Amino acid sequence: MIGLKPGQGVAEAKAICPALDIVEEDLAADRKLLEAIADWCDRYTPLVAIDGKDGLFLDITGCAHLFGGEEALLEDILIRISGLGLDVRGAISSAPGLSWAVARFDDSRVVPPQAMEEALAPLPVASLRLGEETVAALQKLGLKQVGDLLAAPRAPLARRFGAQLLLRLDQAIGLAEEAISPRRPVAQLSAERRLAEPVQAEADLLRLAHALAETLKPGLEARGVGGRSFELLLFRVDGAVFRVAAGASQPLREPGRIAGLFTERFTAIHDDLDVGYGFEIVRLNVLQHAPFETAQGDFIGEDRQGTSLAAFVDRVAARLGPDCLQGFELRQSHVPERAVQPLHAMEILVPRRRTGGQDAGHGFFRGERPLRLFRVPEPIETFAAEVPDGPPRQFRWRRMMHRVQRAEGPERLAAEWWIEAEDDAPARDYFRVEDEDGHRYWLFRKGLYGRGGTAPDWFMHGIFP
Repeated sequence: MIGLKPGQGVAEAKAICPALDIVEEDLAADRKLLEAIADWCDRYTPLVAIDGKDGLFLDITGCAHLFGGEEALLEDILIRISGLGLDVRGAISSAPGLSWAVARFDDSRVVPPQAMEEALAPLPVASLRLGEETVAALQKLGLKQVGDLLAAPRAPLARRFGAQLLLRLDQAIGLAEEAISPRRPVAQLSAERRLAEPVQAEADLLRLAHALAETLKPGLEARGVGGRSFELLLFRVDGAVFRVAAGASQPLREPGRIAGLFTERFTAIHDDLDVGYGFEIVRLNVLQHAPFETAQGDFIGEDRQGTSLAAFVDRVAARLGPDCLQGFELRQSHVPERAVQPLHAMEILVPRRRTGGQDAGHGFFRGERPLRLFRVPEPIETFAAEVPDGPPRQFRWRRMMHRVQRAEGPERLAAEWWIEAEDDAPARDYFRVEDEDGHRYWLFRKGLYGRGGTAPDWFMHGIFP
């Protein structure tokens, strides 16, 4: 120790240590390093939260016995992080506030529940995570240690310093609950394998994924669900952590299907997966699950209905991403823009309950509808339109003139009465027209001639094959 402390001025620090090397602070790099350490700490518990610029909270409830107890777990964390070249301190207690105070203002240790006030009393009031003004005001009154606050009457403290002071005090001694918000979603189910020797080969990782999926299968069956979103965590021996995510279009339980998802993912990220000296911990998480609805099998006991399509979607989505395949779902609406809704292919394969208002059996896509519908209708310029209800004789679209030879219509479409239309949008009169070159179009007139004192607008909405 050379006598330096956080927040010290550069001139004073150089006076204490003339050979000190000064480096400009990089907040983004510091944050990235802290997040990498948080990923590394996932090996101890999935409940890891970032605290400020230089701290982490780990909820190790139910995890300490896996590492030989709380003292052994704390020692393992401190030794491993120190081995990475970082100065680290830590504490374990029944209250996050007390652990925060001991880790920053005392020696690293485990505080038993019966000694919480004893451990907190000699610490400075700054250990209660109070604002600088509150700390300065308490010190002016001679209340420099937490023990001074524990012995003081609570009512005068609340009147003078507010309820925040008492809340922080109660959180530190365990009288008030303090929730820790994990930085990542907590897995619904999880299985882990700690390896005696690190593995590097992709085939070995896939075999481990298959074995972990077999471990998860009984838990999925007991809940009556199947996994929809999976995550394979690979902990490298030097501390780096890789997360490989894969999704399924239908709930999965079969280990072979689950491992097959990661086969495609490894193919897609082959160059980005740096195995280094190998991985020492492999964990498979089920991030999302859905009810597993069984179906009647065939004579040999297999259910093959829809399997090929679901397997194809899962393979393509795992390799190229979930947005690569898209389909459409019909909706109950007269307005063409609202009659269909684009969905990812993985969402279309998921069975969903529909209400009467969502029933798509309204026959919107009949033979007189174009197969190619523009997302946004394009304005056109019309000439010599028959009024009040006739089609145009010719129109200009995309700087080209088209002369109408045949036309059918109008077909009037209006917005649903139960939906509030924007700007009192008028009804549309649609026409199917064919120009002199044989090209067929779907046009509509928005409004009527002689209404409102202005001519109605015309739009191109679709093209027939």
